[in-house]
Amino acid sequence: MPRVPTNPPPPSPSTASTIKAYALPVILFAAAMFYQLFVIPNAFPPSHYDVLQIDRYSSTDTVKEAYNNLESKWNSEVEVSDVHEFLKIRYAYELLTNPLWKRDYDLFGIDEQHHIIEEANRRYAGKNISQLDFPLLKSPFSESIDHSTKVISASDFQSIFPDSKLWLIQLYSSGSNRCAEFSKSWNKIASLLDAFANTGMVELGEKEVSIYFVDRRSTGKPFFRNGIPSLFAIPPGCRTAKCFRRFDGELTIDKVTNWFATNVLALPQINYYTKESLVPNFFGKTSHHKVKVILFSKSGERASPFMRQVAKDYWAYASFAFILWREEESSYWMGAFGVESAPAIVFLKDPGVKPVVHHGSVNDSLFLSTMENNKEQELPQLRSETSMELGCDPRGYSRAGYDTTIWYCAIALGRPSMELNRLRETICRVQEALSKQSEVDASSENQSLAPVVDALKRKRLTFAWLDSEKQKDYCKFYLGEGASEGTCGQRKGMTDIARLLVIRYLRNNSAVDTRTQEMSKWKSLLVQDIIDDTDQAGQFVAGYKGTADDSEISQWLASIIKDGDSRDLPFFTLRTPKLVPDDTEPIWSKTAQQIPLKNIMQRILGVFGGLSVYLDDPRIGPFLLLAALISLGTIWLRRSQQAQQAQPSRSEQPSSTEPPSRDERKSRPTDRVQRRSGKNAPPSMTDSEPPNAFQMPLSDSESD
Repeated sequence: MPRVPTNPPPPSPSTASTIKAYALPVILFAAAMFYQLFVIPNAFPPSHYDVLQIDRYSSTDTVKEAYNNLESKWNSEVEVSDVHEFLKIRYAYELLTNPLWKRDYDLFGIDEQHHIIEEANRRYAGKNISQLDFPLLKSPFSESIDHSTKVISASDFQSIFPDSKLWLIQLYSSGSNRCAEFSKSWNKIASLLDAFANTGMVELGEKEVSIYFVDRRSTGKPFFRNGIPSLFAIPPGCRTAKCFRRFDGELTIDKVTNWFATNVLALPQINYYTKESLVPNFFGKTSHHKVKVILFSKSGERASPFMRQVAKDYWAYASFAFILWREEESSYWMGAFGVESAPAIVFLKDPGVKPVVHHGSVNDSLFLSTMENNKEQELPQLRSETSMELGCDPRGYSRAGYDTTIWYCAIALGRPSMELNRLRETICRVQEALSKQSEVDASSENQSLAPVVDALKRKRLTFAWLDSEKQKDYCKFYLGEGASEGTCGQRKGMTDIARLLVIRYLRNNSAVDTRTQEMSKWKSLLVQDIIDDTDQAGQFVAGYKGTADDSEISQWLASIIKDGDSRDLPFFTLRTPKLVPDDTEPIWSKTAQQIPLKNIMQRILGVFGGLSVYLDDPRIGPFLLLAALISLGTIWLRRSQQAQQAQPSRSEQPSSTEPPSRDERKSRPTDRVQRRSGKNAPPSMTDSEPPNAFQMPLSDSESD
């Protein structure tokens, strides 16, 4: 049966695929219509001049004339009385006849009393115009705003920028009720920040200065995003408005000072802890060598900027925490730290050492002096930063001076544990007892302790403790492999052994002279570093093996110092392992300066707030409509081209209802291979006649 070629019509696209293809232009078109019908009208509501049916920025006389004309119509009942509409007219009249309110409204769109219209509508619902009480608006008294801080004029503004100190500027209006209410809080803020920043005020009447600070809408009109008063911080060296920092939060003393201390001054926060979280979250996460400063507050106020500055300055010495005082927990704090009431400050130094407690409020100077007197532990920790200061260093430094030949360092070694705490407590008692004996006449005291008392008095003896878990190499160097088990390195079992040893340092003057000569001879920095790292003092180590008795330890120390000063003891000059440097604890660490989630949210909201300025741009609607039309045309054109390309491809394909023949099936794989290879097949002899070809004649025999 002969094959009948047929060309079936191309299948029509489904409705779902069509909707999916044109979804983008539909969404853009809907957004454009929504923006033009709803967003733009709300972004540009009728002004108070429109309510009075006069031109914008009309004079006060024109406002009064327009109001009198409208009022006469209402009173003559030419128009139907509508209390709601009349309240809008009366509000616009009172606002625009006040010079300060009119100025703020015309320049910056400030209308902070607009809520009064809604309140008046509820109050006068169902009443006549004759029953309304006027005036609706109340202006603040002229003396309600305190001008104790510097009032900055346009001529003074240029002197702010070269100042090396921070500036906190308040933009205010003499006719603003909000500014009058904020006046007392501003004076308190200025007093709290007096040590950190200069404070000043700019009245909106200083037009050139005010416009320098404000935001601008997409139309170019200046405005205050959060109204007035508005606060700005000017960093030192700032000369353009781009480096100003605007406060966008709630206008309270706590919020403003916290913003300035955290975001502008970069001061650490002092966190509050409860009775349950103090030990695991404060004691357990702060460095062992730091003094713990606990401040008890009765009201739960945030730390002042000055207190946070002290916390930053003494970061290497102390960790700070706040506790909210509750009467039901008073017995607990009394037993723990000896705190009787709040406010109070507690200094925790060493294990077993009585806390230093100061009851009552303190001013800045008293807090600073108290902090300075209690910043050190009674028994300091031997660290890489303190080894030279304590004299426990083989490079030849002694607290008694470079003229001292022999000096000693008594070190309590152990992992952070109860055993180490007990040994530290014992050493503190020994040190305190020897210090008291050095202050009285030595002839009246036990002469057997004279060597150790004299060494402590002349700074030839230093007491310290070492974290042997962190300083394991340093610990093993002095104790040896056998004695270091249970003391040095990571804890492997349940046993912790705290040990006491004394290191006797003997200055090697010949080595010092050689070192000086080598440094003058060699100019290479590498050689100088190698010479600096060599030990310049011989060391002799003695370990204590007695009981934890104070007098016994004192006698042992006295015998060690006596022998060390009088006898020629053996010593070694091996290279001592370096102390492992402490991890640098950043100022924004988890334990001291956490960035609250609400601060992050404020920054995110601030970014969206900056973008919201452009939401009322009248150009956005036409742009969305143009984008919808372009995307619609692009999608239609692409789909049309695809349909045209698909039509010829269908017509080229043979249409037959009969199955292909055997020869066709055999040839198809070859065709597919050729199509995939993308190369032309070599021509066969029968494809085209070669040049100079001829037909060979057949012989007679073959023809027969």
